[in-house]
Amino acid sequence: MKYKLIAIDLDGTLLTDNKKLLKENKRILKLLNDMSVEIVIATGRRYWAAKNFVKELNMDLVVMANNGNIVRKIDDDSILVSKYLDKDDFFKLIKKGKDKSLYPVIHVDHYDEGYDIIIELDINNEKYSKYMHNNLERFRQIESISDYENPKVLSVCYMSDYEILKKFENNLKNKFPNKYNSHIMNNTPTVGPILEVMNPLGSKWTSLKEYALDKGINIDEIIAIGDDNNDVEMIQNAGLGIGMKNCSQAVKKVADIITDKNNNEAGVASILKKIYKL
Repeated sequence: MKYKLIAIDLDGTLLTDNKKLLKENKRILKLLNDMSVEIVIATGRRYWAAKNFVKELNMDLVVMANNGNIVRKIDDDSILVSKYLDKDDFFKLIKKGKDKSLYPVIHVDHYDEGYDIIIELDINNEKYSKYMHNNLERFRQIESISDYENPKVLSVCYMSDYEILKKFENNLKNKFPNKYNSHIMNNTPTVGPILEVMNPLGSKWTSLKEYALDKGINIDEIIAIGDDNNDVEMIQNAGLGIGMKNCSQAVKKVADIITDKNNNEAGVASILKKIYKL
């Protein structure tokens, strides 16, 4: 069997728009898992949320959460990989963002302490309302980000118009080369464009490659499936890169295959049945 590992994104890929796991997707992934094909979840979501979505698959999965910046096994929550933003670089980023009136949602590694997100106090609920409407659990509000001591930051998320975010991202790259890895997600209609800024070595692909090679799986034995701009690198570099029918233009440019069915039609199951001749 050529492909030994399948890395699958969640939102817009394995999950429907209503955040459900379709029966056909579950059936095919279980079948492949029983055939000793490893299924890895590679998502921009925090680990707690990802784990709750995929636990109904009833597999001992590895979840690469926060775009690969934290990698855990769901059977015991043990950490395999963690990549935090450097403390000084984190506070520089926060200051630059506030200078542009950009307010961050900060994804952090405090899973065992009961929270995964930090935001500043927002009495009128205006800065974060769109982003937080589906993230109302396990977050901590503090008066000022500067009060966050010993930061364990996995990603910093900014919401605004695309052009504003792109200008800010370019400014970061020019002023602080090699300090951050970043991308702008566009396939997020409820929230709008999201700029995610992370450790310079933090990405789905980097962690996926490290994990696979450590297990003796070659790059050309990996399938990567996704739909948005944070999936581009792994789709471009995997042995077989698959973009969903509903994927972004950036994904379409690099994918080897585009599925015939979208995420609401079990597109993951459909393409995997063809590849593995199920």
